[in-house]
Amino acid sequence: MPHAATHFDYDVIVIGAGPAGYAAAIRAAQLGFKTASVDDWRDKNGIPKLGGTYVNAGCIARISLLESAKIHHLLTHDLAVHGLHVVDLHVDLTQMLARKDNITHKLSQKIASLFTAHNITRLVARGRLLNAKQIEITPCDGSKQYTLSAKNIILASGSSPVKQPYALTNDDTIVHADKALALQQIPKELGILGAGIIGLELAGIWQKLGTHVTLLDAQNHFLPALDKDISSAAYDYFQQQGLNIQLGARVISAKSIAEQVKVDYQDAGNAVHTRTFDAFIVASGHKPNSENLAAVEAQLLLDENGFVHVDEHCATNLPGVYAIGDLTALGSMLAHKGIEEGTFVAEQIAGIHSAINYATMPNVIYSDPEIAWVGQTEQALNAIGEPIKIAVFPFQENAKAHVLDKIAGFVKLITHADTDKILGVHIIGANASELIAEAVLAMEFSASSEDLARTIHAHPTLSSALHEAALMLNDRALHGLNFKTIPADTPPC
Repeated sequence: MPHAATHFDYDVIVIGAGPAGYAAAIRAAQLGFKTASVDDWRDKNGIPKLGGTYVNAGCIARISLLESAKIHHLLTHDLAVHGLHVVDLHVDLTQMLARKDNITHKLSQKIASLFTAHNITRLVARGRLLNAKQIEITPCDGSKQYTLSAKNIILASGSSPVKQPYALTNDDTIVHADKALALQQIPKELGILGAGIIGLELAGIWQKLGTHVTLLDAQNHFLPALDKDISSAAYDYFQQQGLNIQLGARVISAKSIAEQVKVDYQDAGNAVHTRTFDAFIVASGHKPNSENLAAVEAQLLLDENGFVHVDEHCATNLPGVYAIGDLTALGSMLAHKGIEEGTFVAEQIAGIHSAINYATMPNVIYSDPEIAWVGQTEQALNAIGEPIKIAVFPFQENAKAHVLDKIAGFVKLITHADTDKILGVHIIGANASELIAEAVLAMEFSASSEDLARTIHAHPTLSSALHEAALMLNDRALHGLNFKTIPADTPPC
């Protein structure tokens, strides 16, 4: 692979080292490009960490703490049926948080070792685009600014929580979602602004540790982007689990008073309510980190929401400059979306042409039970008049689910009524994040439900639920009745 002209400092410079950025840097280096990564993410002690918020304070950190919380819930609620009993269980939150931090540290160090192995120059600094070939480098150690040049520049600075003027964070009692996994004590009463994906994941962690959690969301519909059957089942489950989900609740103010938080909110009927919490988490969405990413003179094109404008190749309006991950409006803000785009752009630079199929991008909510989906919802397909067939297989009919005491939830399979092509798969239940991979692969190869029905699945497994759903479409399910809709006697998730 020929290198760029010698007057360039690097062939490729990547701004940002979250999932999109580190994937782009690693793939570029693998392809023979002289590569540099510019990233300024540091932990609470000021120590530089690769992986961005995603690894260090986001999804990976949340999943790590959720696993501890799930064990706590198992020990306190679900062991008796196994004939097992625990006496005097004690929660050591300090150790629990230390485990989470150790996991994220190891993963961050793994990325660092990959950078070293691929000879990627790592710059702990803030990068700002000056023009299509130059970046201004501001080192985090306070040393003098300087510029670097590159034949290709990849922008991957990620996103950050949306700040709310009526809920100013103080890193103590009112915190953004990326600080919500560092609470030093388990709150008795926790309020969360936002009942979206991040809000729900955080709520599940603290609820399983014994906290009473209230989620306040201004929307009138719960998880509106999901298939209605999934969101309805999830709402019922989480309510029965103990989460207090208040929809149509518009927060007016949140103020810290005497080590507590006083929250005023207005309900759908315009009545004003006041609640007091021990802590309040602001989890009301993310925005792209495009502010100050480029000098005005660079003329980098952004849309009205701050997303960097790109074409189908993730190329910006500036030649040789690309934007990936949370910086663009292509697809959702997903780590795996960013990783794919990072790889994709590096290969584009190398002349390897491919494409990303956003239509088969899986989505996951790491709640308990998990929620995962790919493709279109029943509501979206009905809206465009697409003829469809639907099958629903409850996990209560699955042998492995009974063995695991995880009979909550179901698999919903949607196909085209005429061609039998799989159009959408929606799962709520144990290990949904793993089960969805089979559906993604099937859709990537334009498989039909008959293809799934004729694919031999190990028995007993949770994955056989997708197999049974495919069999149901032709009224030949072997381990359950042939439901076309969710059966009335399906237990709560």
